Amino acid sequence: MNPPTRIPWSLELHTLARRHGERTAVQAEDGRLCYAGLNRRAHGLAARLLREGVTPGACVGIYLPNGVDAVWADYGVTLSGACLVHLNAAYTREEVEWGLRLAPMRVILTDRAGMALLQGLPARLLCCEDIDPIDDPQVLPAVPADAWGRIIFSSGTTGKPKGLVYDHGRRWLAAVLLRAMLPWVPQPGSRILLMTPYVHGASMLARAWLDNGGCVELRRGVDPAQAGALLRAGSLEALFAPPTVLAKLAAALGEQSFPGLRCLFTGTQTLTPGLYARARALFGPCVRVTYGKSENVNPITVLDPADTDAAYAEAPGDTAPGACLGWPAPGVELRIGQGDEILLRSQHMYIGYVDAEGFHPPEADGWHRTGDLGRIDARGRLWLLGRMADVIKSGGYKIYPDEIEAALAGTPGCGPICVAALPSDYWGEVIVAVAEQADPAQDWAAQARERVAGLARYKHPRAYVTLDELPRNPQGKISRRAVREAVMARWGLVDGAYPELVRRGVE
Repeated sequence: MNPPTRIPWSLELHTLARRHGERTAVQAEDGRLCYAGLNRRAHGLAARLLREGVTPGACVGIYLPNGVDAVWADYGVTLSGACLVHLNAAYTREEVEWGLRLAPMRVILTDRAGMALLQGLPARLLCCEDIDPIDDPQVLPAVPADAWGRIIFSSGTTGKPKGLVYDHGRRWLAAVLLRAMLPWVPQPGSRILLMTPYVHGASMLARAWLDNGGCVELRRGVDPAQAGALLRAGSLEALFAPPTVLAKLAAALGEQSFPGLRCLFTGTQTLTPGLYARARALFGPCVRVTYGKSENVNPITVLDPADTDAAYAEAPGDTAPGACLGWPAPGVELRIGQGDEILLRSQHMYIGYVDAEGFHPPEADGWHRTGDLGRIDARGRLWLLGRMADVIKSGGYKIYPDEIEAALAGTPGCGPICVAALPSDYWGEVIVAVAEQADPAQDWAAQARERVAGLARYKHPRAYVTLDELPRNPQGKISRRAVREAVMARWGLVDGAYPELVRRGVE
């Protein structure tokens, strides 16, 4: 399927507004936005950007927290034909400056707090409170499909973030495919709860819901009490909860049950068997796993709820290690390359990336080398083994930290556990298990040792340590590299046949 040569973004939003009018499109902590209001606000911003001289493909940034402003701003930049640059509201000034270096933004739309933080940057700042809606907006011309349409910044877990570029045609095609792969067609009034930053998955799921007349419950961060209240009210049909969010909900909601949820969308990280069991106890067998990359947004592979339940019910000996991610979505090609690396190709993947040296198109053959390790089983399902950059080489063995973390998931007496590797002359690398917020009254390390007893001896961590908080990137993912650096800053390795960690400054 190819996108049209021009994308009628404005006409599509007009159609939604005429059809759904005063129905609630977005319910957030800062207010309510109906479909007619979304149309008026988005076209008001588009008109302002056009008066500012913004042309198709020119970069326009949005620096806003989750809320109604983030939604109409997203639409407004898109309607104008500009290239939407979503700046995570958690970014520091220095991170925004890096984004400006990669994607020179003529305009950045923000709020009062953002205005104070970003003053002096080489971009014109517009305050969302100063953008007037248009009472009777007219349909704007369709946008060239080959104009730059969006830049997503990579997580930066392996170095400085890169700007991943999509044109308007591929943005449109990705949206069509995501809608087509939903487990059901949301009806007017169907509600989905989104709590992650309105940057990657949250914004795309929001558009998929709004394109069908649904309602988006958008929250500024993960508040388990707030989520629990919405779930108990029984008005939610769907919830987007990556594993980090799901773990927080499972810990806070305890033994409660919410059988009314039709689908729990998850992805971005491996869903461990232990966490899946807790999610199933809370919500029933409604968990849907997808695989997405910043370079090729969802859908890449899909594992619908029934298939997810069947995959996690398989006995450990039935399959090799890894997390099942499901079957490729229509139009997606997958293969396993050298060193078990996952390669993918599709019509809705990015058109290239920008780094400090400029723009780089994809490989000539169209295959994206993901840096993820995986396998494809006899049924055609993709299984994720881990990241190439994360593979640990200890004592001559190649070890996947995700496998160890899966065994350690849910260890009592602590929060999430990250497996990191420290450089060792004797072993090559030494495996360390790092727990977040361990309870001093419980011996979490002893229970963790019991949990890895079923793994080969060479996969056992050599040390078990605790941090008050595991470092995370702006997308909320635990940064293995930052965890390793935090451990090395606090402990020194006594190398040898029986390595151990010693607190720095302690004899």
